[in-house]
Amino acid sequence: MGMEAIAEKIKARIAGSDFSRSVKFDCGADGVVVLDGTSVSTQNAAADCVISLSRDDLEAMVAGELSPTAAFMQGKLKVDGDMSVAMQLSQVL
Repeated sequence: MGMEAIAEKIKARIAGSDFSRSVKFDCGADGVVVLDGTSVSTQNAAADCVISLSRDDLEAMVAGELSPTAAFMQGKLKVDGDMSVAMQLSQVL
């Protein structure tokens, strides 16, 4: 699954939610997915919180096969910036 497809799945999940902050999923050379409120893009931009992880792990999280909390505890993702934003995001992923 490409970054655009991942972005579309995330967009469908946060539509209608009250998520209002900005988060960037940084998958290195594979690209980024940036959420700004309910807007989702694959264009690099500044964000309140940056979550660094592999594209495969992001796919697994979006598919519901990997818990964001488990990924964090296993060292599969790193959070830079406002951790409370990442915690809010876990409610919609």
